[in-house]
Amino acid sequence: MSGKPELKGRAARLARLLPTGPGQAARTPFVLLVVLLLGGGLICLLVLNSALSEGAFKLDDLQRGTKNLTDEEQALQRDIDAYSAPDALQRRARELGMVPGGDPAFLAPDGTVKGVPSPAPGVRRPAASTPLVLAPEAMTDGPTPTGR
Repeated sequence: MSGKPELKGRAARLARLLPTGPGQAARTPFVLLVVLLLGGGLICLLVLNSALSEGAFKLDDLQRGTKNLTDEEQALQRDIDAYSAPDALQRRARELGMVPGGDPAFLAPDGTVKGVPSPAPGVRRPAASTPLVLAPEAMTDGPTPTGR
């Protein structure tokens, strides 16, 4: 006799499912696998966290740059608005020697003049030595002062 009682029926079937003898599975490879998986997971989390932090720093730098560029754009727009204001345009035109215009006259596509042109107020009359300026009558379809 081997010292173990013989099992019958259901007990025999269950006993066949359990390992017999000294050949139990070694625990070292399993523990090593679990430690490697946990260590690998922690390393992956560390790399992922570092990448996210780096991205956050880049995002912060880009937002700061965007804010600086927006402030510069607004300052330039204020300068443009100041230069294009009517009073600033009038002041700069006077500095250049420009005066407000008189009544305008328009040329129709057929060459006729619509309206009566008048010189701008404050314009000096040309001296006798300067070339003649065409009179409003000469701007019509009639002959030019030179007779051509």
